[in-house]
Amino acid sequence: VVSARGEDADKIAALDAGADDYLTKPFSADELLARLRVSLRRAKFFGNNQNLLTEVTTFTNGWLKINYLSKCVFVNEKEIHFTPIEYKLLCLLAENLDRVMTYNYLVKEIWGYYEEDFSALRVFANTLRKKIELGSDYPKMIQTHIGVGYRMIKID
Repeated sequence: VVSARGEDADKIAALDAGADDYLTKPFSADELLARLRVSLRRAKFFGNNQNLLTEVTTFTNGWLKINYLSKCVFVNEKEIHFTPIEYKLLCLLAENLDRVMTYNYLVKEIWGYYEEDFSALRVFANTLRKKIELGSDYPKMIQTHIGVGYRMIKID
């Protein structure tokens, strides 16, 4: 957290809420760099833990599994091929599980520019659904929020 608020109560609340560090403005570049070095040392230390590494590099939601290192996607343990755009869309939805991602945000992240016509995004979302959803007997994993965007639903 970088904040102009320097009261102990503010720092404690942020750290208790999950912040790894709290830096009060104004601060020097040297202090910021020192704190970044500490974070990098922690990442290297914990990176040696194979279980932690596996948790960070894979995503599982119900029958869907994404291995971010190999860029492989599995549905019911069967590997499924995805185009680069389908894979980007899938990863964006997975990384924001249970959050509605707006059409504008998705288009900007996938194609890198703003576009008012979302028809290409709709086509890719539809093909993504066909590849990862199992049928009418199973819950829908990708939900459309009409006029807003898409959300990947958490499946137990």
